Amino acid sequence: MPPETAEFADKKLEDVVTRLDLFPIEAFLFVNEGLSFTIYKTHGERKTQEQDMHVSGQQLCQGLRDYALMKYGMLAGTVLRRWGVNRTFDFGRIIYAMIDGGLMSRTDDDNIDDFRNVYDFRATFDREYQIPEVPCAAAK
Repeated sequence: MPPETAEFADKKLEDVVTRLDLFPIEAFLFVNEGLSFTIYKTHGERKTQEQDMHVSGQQLCQGLRDYALMKYGMLAGTVLRRWGVNRTFDFGRIIYAMIDGGLMSRTDDDNIDDFRNVYDFRATFDREYQIPEVPCAAAK
């Protein structure tokens, strides 16, 4: 079978988004980017094709939290809520829609319940967020 083109992959993603009909395509793209971020953060650079780069549902939820805060800062919770993503289980729904659509794979040990109640969204994105201190050249 010939390798998938970007256009074909985009069409498959659009089909998955339409079939689930719960979250906009931006949420799926965010989760996909966040998965790459989490894999790199967890395993580093891939050294061999055989290297296991799997992350658990809990690890992915933690990585998506970190990625959202890095990417959107204080607006992370607002952005996620605007997409209808209000709890970690929503990340699981997105992941499993992509698995069902043939865009991702899973192991026999993976379960959608791995995404259930990993952390509290309101506490994580609204109450606990602190603006990172960045040294300012003008303050010297």
